[in-house]
Amino acid sequence: MRHGIPNLGALQAFEATARLGSFSRAAEELSLTHSAVFRQVASLEERLGVQLFTRVRRRIALTDAGAEYAARVRHHLDQLEKDTFGLISRAGLGRSLHIAVLPTLATTWLVPRLPGFRRGHEDVSVSLSVRTRPFQFNDHPFDAAVYHALQIWPGTIGFKLFDEKELVPVCTPAVRQAIADHPEGMGGVSHLHMMSRPDVWRQWYREQGRDCPPSVGTGPRYELFTMLLAAAQAGMGVALVPGFLARQALAAGELTTAGEGVLPVAEAYYFSYPAQDHPSEALQAFEAWLRAEASGTEQ
Repeated sequence: MRHGIPNLGALQAFEATARLGSFSRAAEELSLTHSAVFRQVASLEERLGVQLFTRVRRRIALTDAGAEYAARVRHHLDQLEKDTFGLISRAGLGRSLHIAVLPTLATTWLVPRLPGFRRGHEDVSVSLSVRTRPFQFNDHPFDAAVYHALQIWPGTIGFKLFDEKELVPVCTPAVRQAIADHPEGMGGVSHLHMMSRPDVWRQWYREQGRDCPPSVGTGPRYELFTMLLAAAQAGMGVALVPGFLARQALAAGELTTAGEGVLPVAEAYYFSYPAQDHPSEALQAFEAWLRAEASGTEQ
């Protein structure tokens, strides 16, 4: 018996609370009550003899020791999850893959195609988790990743899915009419922003050789391209989105281009996995299938 290791449930409650910044949000994620999570964290602090959070009224914040411990616990929980996936695969209970993905690309491009992979590989289970920023595979329980970058990640093997090519300004026909009627043109309507690409509107105006209106920076910001597209379709303003993501809405007449100019994009979408790992048969099959799907994609 390992007397020095705290209860796994307490560690999970602590990690979720540290990551989400709230006992209530951690309880929701773990399907527990607020009081159960609070008791788990309090018992962990008592066992360690270290204060992990400071509590002021209803707000909590990690102490320095808590922040360091949370990072270490998160790493080990991720590794435990990865080891579990690997054990299931090796035990012959079905081969499994865990892929990190970009949320919008996954929902609009990858997931609709996955039934095709499933039909040819019924024994392979493909799980997807969202990651929007670069990471080290050693610190996360993923077999591979689909991501947006200028080039393939260092220390990985893979290929380019396809180029993003360009960002296109889109809006509803009603908003386009408002642009035409306003003396300031596009400067008279709200500009919708993507949080991970805060400067693209200024780059777009510069690309068109036009002055950027002062009002551009005041528009709302969204975390995902799906949110940005939904906001544009709701008539909330004009958005800059990858052309291939807007193609269906443009063809259906739900959106129209707000202007003739586009913003060229140097980045592309890539798939890769750690170079030091020998890919499993399941990962090799997924890579081969993904190559075929990407080669047939029209951007």
